[in-house]
Amino acid sequence: MIHQLFSSFKEQHIAVVGDIMLDTYWWGHTDRISPEAPVPVVALQNVEYRIGGAGNVALNLAALGAQVSMHSVTGDDDDGLRLESMMHERGINTKGVWRSDERETTNKIRVISRSQHLLRLDKETTHDLAPDAEERFIHKTIALFEAEPPAAVIFEDYNKGLLTPKVIDALIAWCVAHNIITAVDPKRKNFFNYKGVTIFKPNLKETKEALNLLEMPVTKAGMTQVHDALHKELHHSTSLITLSEKGMFYSNGLQADILPAHIRSIADVSGAGDTVIAVATLVFAATGNLHLMAEIANLA
Repeated sequence: MIHQLFSSFKEQHIAVVGDIMLDTYWWGHTDRISPEAPVPVVALQNVEYRIGGAGNVALNLAALGAQVSMHSVTGDDDDGLRLESMMHERGINTKGVWRSDERETTNKIRVISRSQHLLRLDKETTHDLAPDAEERFIHKTIALFEAEPPAAVIFEDYNKGLLTPKVIDALIAWCVAHNIITAVDPKRKNFFNYKGVTIFKPNLKETKEALNLLEMPVTKAGMTQVHDALHKELHHSTSLITLSEKGMFYSNGLQADILPAHIRSIADVSGAGDTVIAVATLVFAATGNLHLMAEIANLA
């Protein structure tokens, strides 16, 4: 069964809409303090580039064998070109990535020495797309969807200004009209804008804060109340809520369960949410099985 499931992934076209970013790592060694200020001097030895943000969701999907298209806006700069090239090399369709001279590509630069993260520098544009840019992005994205309809669309929101309320509403409306699965990994700013989606996947902290249910117990009964409160706001189909070390909760109003975590010794949890939304959406697109979706996403 699992072999057949994974074999079927290659038949699924999943579109990812969201904020892509470049993760840059400056590796070096440190053996002295600067005479100019009480900071370490890092002698640069190596630079590494990785695809981050919504691009990491696309990477997870591509690694599982799916057909993946990326839809985003970058700056018209070297970092944007690098990101497009890296995604193309990994088999991700970048026809939906638009370069804008009014924005700059998000680049998060980490300085690391002796296995210590010393500093992070963020270069980014975070204001919302201008109205004309919103219209252009909506029309371009829908045209690409019509040319190559996806089985599912993932909205990966990092609050960098791409997923505005207007963009969200227009793309979800198109997907609903064409019976296409929609999944969202939200951030606080647009949390309640994703109305009518198929799968809504926040983490527990985000959900409790958004609903002001800070004392709700992490039990099946408690989390069912959380789903009901979310559904009242969003009218979505399924809640898939990650619970950190307590596992994962899912509910569609009829089925509900808490799946315990698979305990591992983890040094860095960065990107875990990206993996969950990618795996859950792909499994659901391939099978329509809610419990199987949650089980495999939880394991991943």
